[in-house]
Amino acid sequence: MNTLAPGTGTRAPADRDSTPPPPAPGPSPARASLRRLRALGRAELTLLLRNRTSLFVALLMPVGMVALAWSSLQGMDLDGTGVSAAEAVLTGGVGIVLILVVYLNPLSAYVARREERVLKRQRTGELSDAEILAGPALPSVALALAQCALLVLAGWTVWDLSAPQRPDLLMAGLALGSVLLVLLAAVTAAFTRTVESAQLTAMPLLMVSALGSGLFVPLEVLPDTVADICRLLPLTPAMELVQGGWLGGLEAGDALRAPALALAWSALGVFAVRRWFRWDPRQ
Repeated sequence: MNTLAPGTGTRAPADRDSTPPPPAPGPSPARASLRRLRALGRAELTLLLRNRTSLFVALLMPVGMVALAWSSLQGMDLDGTGVSAAEAVLTGGVGIVLILVVYLNPLSAYVARREERVLKRQRTGELSDAEILAGPALPSVALALAQCALLVLAGWTVWDLSAPQRPDLLMAGLALGSVLLVLLAAVTAAFTRTVESAQLTAMPLLMVSALGSGLFVPLEVLPDTVADICRLLPLTPAMELVQGGWLGGLEAGDALRAPALALAWSALGVFAVRRWFRWDPRQ
């Protein structure tokens, strides 16, 4: 607002510095969330690299399990299944990597952070529940995807398998399998009291997936009724997409049924996490 200048009949200009400048716009919510997830991922990666047991599970155990799957398939008759021993081992190896790295490591991390009251302290800040749960899983998912890429490369260059026929289905299987196993790790953590007991509470899913989702035994060699039941297991749809994306031969109906079933299991996992996951220590 202008005022009269002293001794004159004119108005003096208003002080332009009297109005404070508008505050600078902050980062968008999505960008802020990504920044927080990067910070959590770096911290969890540091802890993972310092934990020798977790590194053994993530790096060496998948190699041993793939070797075990190879030896178990040597005496199995795969004629008429349309899948060679190398194809069955390497596609099953992808599932082995996912379940050992994406399931076991976050499970132990969730239990450890809960018992140390880290999760409870994180909830008092600006982190959302989804970000808190995603943080411990990010390094494991990245490590598992890198190992799966090495398996595909080894199958292509060493075992003379074909390059992925449907990369879109392969990536969809890896993505859906990773999301589902992270959710199952959080659900299992709700019923796990200590880090030491995590190996026991994880055993049912490990055994069921190893025997019924095509990790060690191809579904093609099972009786039709048993195979149909096994196709309803949590990890089987992701494995069907991985096998169909790599080797081809997945029919259109199965290409639609597998992701739909995987999404249904993921929705059930989200409900179970919201219903039963514990943020406070159990001890």
